[in-house]
Amino acid sequence: MYKKIISKAPGRICLFGDHQDYLGLPIIATTINSQIKIEATQNSYREFKIIKKDLGLTDVIPIDCEYDSGEKDFLKIALKVLKDFGCIPDIGYDIIITSKIPINSGLSSSSALIVAWVNFLLNTFTDHEVTPDLLAEISYRIEVLEVGGSGGKMDQYTIANGKTIFLDTKTDNIIPFDHKLCNMIVGVSSQSKDTQGLLKKLKENALMSIEIVKNHDLDFSFTNIDKIDLNKCLSLLDDNLKPFFRAAIGNYRITLEAKNEFHKNKLDIKKIADLINIHHSFLKNDLKITTPEIDDMIDIAMDNGSIGSKIVGSGGGGSIVCLSEDKSSSLKIVNKLKKYGVKDAFIAKIGKGPTISYE
Repeated sequence: MYKKIISKAPGRICLFGDHQDYLGLPIIATTINSQIKIEATQNSYREFKIIKKDLGLTDVIPIDCEYDSGEKDFLKIALKVLKDFGCIPDIGYDIIITSKIPINSGLSSSSALIVAWVNFLLNTFTDHEVTPDLLAEISYRIEVLEVGGSGGKMDQYTIANGKTIFLDTKTDNIIPFDHKLCNMIVGVSSQSKDTQGLLKKLKENALMSIEIVKNHDLDFSFTNIDKIDLNKCLSLLDDNLKPFFRAAIGNYRITLEAKNEFHKNKLDIKKIADLINIHHSFLKNDLKITTPEIDDMIDIAMDNGSIGSKIVGSGGGGSIVCLSEDKSSSLKIVNKLKKYGVKDAFIAKIGKGPTISYE
């Protein structure tokens, strides 16, 4: 009998496709080498004692508890959902949760926790072959379908698979990429953000703008992106909706162009950086998800050696990701961001997917 079970899952960075997955459009994202960790030790009292060490919080979940329809606790909802997969805990565990992923920072710490929790439960209480597809499917159901979150599939599918992927969010088709983004800097702002509130507003406006265009132009389709007359489409919309449609089209085109670059044998990092800068301009100028602090952080990075920088996550705070051409520039950017007073700044490496180990 193992004394301890350890389940880990990484954070993620969206490179291309922010605010696209909930529209059924593709994304390119990567995991990073910052992880959330669950340490589980068997106990004798038929409950999960959850200790969120970084937050100083403790909760107790009976292994056979009933769940209200309005339940919002991901860990509890996971136990409900996993019953459909034959996962019915019969032993309690003391659970210690720690995270190297900054919380509420746009790096998907919540999704990482769900993936790590599901991975622990499936490996402990079922004989399932726990594949990335299974982890992603269940985690997405918990976080989005059951809770009613406004996000899409990017977080769960990227984290469950690990490394850098292109994800078609309509078909769940995944293309992995082996290229390394060795000089990647993450800057975490000091601003907390309202992820679900912001996502809900942006999603509603984007979907409304697309629906209006479709109703007026029956031939409109994202699959025929090269044939779309953007100015004609924008003329069908009220001024308040035009930015959301323009961003959806622009970011979709950029993501497809980036996909073509990642398919090449040798990655042109300057081209990727240029596309990241264009992607950020849509996020800043059309979706308006940046803040003065995020804008300052981007300017600092670009003035000190970054060749491509963008906001990461839903916006309204959170983090930025920057690319540079060498380690000395990366260190300079990190130091300048810290001097500015950000919550954290560090050089990130591409991380692997979820792991489970026993001690």
